[in-house]
Amino acid sequence: MRISIFGLGYVGAVSAGCLASQGHQVVGVDTVKAKVDAINEGRSPIIEKDIGALIDQAVCAGYLRATDNVADAVADTELSLICVGTPSLPNGALDLSFVKSVCEQIGAALREKEDFHVVVARSTMLPGSMESTVIPTLESASGKVAGRDFGVCINPEFLRESTAVHDYFHPPKTVVGETDRRSGDLVTSLYENMEAPLIRTRIEVAEMVKYTDNAWHALKICFANEIGNICKELKVDGHEVMEIFCQDRKLNISPYYLKPGFAFGGSCLPKDVRALNYKARSLDLDTPVLSSILRNNQYQVDRGMTLVVNGGRRKKIGVLGITFKAGTDDLRESPIVEVVERLIGKGYDLRLYDKNVALASLVGANRDYILNHIPHLFCLMAKQIDEVIEHADTIVLGTNDEEFASVAEKIRPEQEVIDLVRIDALKSAGSYQGICW
Repeated sequence: MRISIFGLGYVGAVSAGCLASQGHQVVGVDTVKAKVDAINEGRSPIIEKDIGALIDQAVCAGYLRATDNVADAVADTELSLICVGTPSLPNGALDLSFVKSVCEQIGAALREKEDFHVVVARSTMLPGSMESTVIPTLESASGKVAGRDFGVCINPEFLRESTAVHDYFHPPKTVVGETDRRSGDLVTSLYENMEAPLIRTRIEVAEMVKYTDNAWHALKICFANEIGNICKELKVDGHEVMEIFCQDRKLNISPYYLKPGFAFGGSCLPKDVRALNYKARSLDLDTPVLSSILRNNQYQVDRGMTLVVNGGRRKKIGVLGITFKAGTDDLRESPIVEVVERLIGKGYDLRLYDKNVALASLVGANRDYILNHIPHLFCLMAKQIDEVIEHADTIVLGTNDEEFASVAEKIRPEQEVIDLVRIDALKSAGSYQGICW
């Protein structure tokens, strides 16, 4: 393929060298003469393992050159990668001035080009940046329409400094956000021989993926450091603890808990997080990540409550599932129970259903908890789902019990559905809202 790369910094230089080493004809574009000269002389403009040799070989073989002439670069290629910087502004926002400037230049070149051309953003940008900045700027400068006259995609990079070349050829995944199928086909063809998941999705999803990855990596580092700090004060080997932690691939290092939804509850997580925070305080340690967990969990309870209350005059509420999760009769610290109690306090008329909650069959801690803490809920319990649906103006899904997926056909068009757990079968039922989707 014939590819132009705008910005010969870290991402651009690595992309240029790696693509050229695969036999693509690559033109690097930059306003800094020193970077252009370095590429044309077979030298890397950045310090990064292995990239210098790839650039030297590609230049010698005639697969890579650099220029400051945007018009010629666009005219001579079929695909352009935007790899310019998006630095932080003092308030934390992104400075997209370099992206906008490059888009203006590429757009002006597209105005003079008849062939279909695809513009691909590799620069890291917040969700909405493509729609608010990249696409409008390209369309304004070119006088053409994205998705029809030229293509636009976003292809976030997952390169780590010091291992970028290895990461390029062995990515954890390849993500392409596309405005049209034709453009997506061209971009994904760059990676057809990569042994990694190839995901094609919407522009805004691809934008968000990179930020989700980096926030998760940062959170993992902070979490491990806080655990390590507690371990040190307790004279425990923090590395040994985390090595054992990481051997659990079913729950700890897995997608199991990484699904947006409602708050956690039950007899373990709240109690143990509370106890660990207490221990950290007793050791005079500051653990902001661990300390924020319960506060964040309470925010999700409040968010669920707000969704229900925002139903306006809908005073009749039906709740399906009131235990802390499906498949259990445990009501201890159930977040949906807190929502129910707050709704009762505000004068809402409620009906509740949960097949796992039957007072006669509960024993031990659960029975004591119900009798001593929430006996008033059982006069609101319905024996059948149909009773709840018949009663309610608003139906709240508190657990993802399998039987709730079948209620979609029973929900009336005027009923509001508040889904706290993501049951996809209900998305087309009534007036549907998910808590974070």
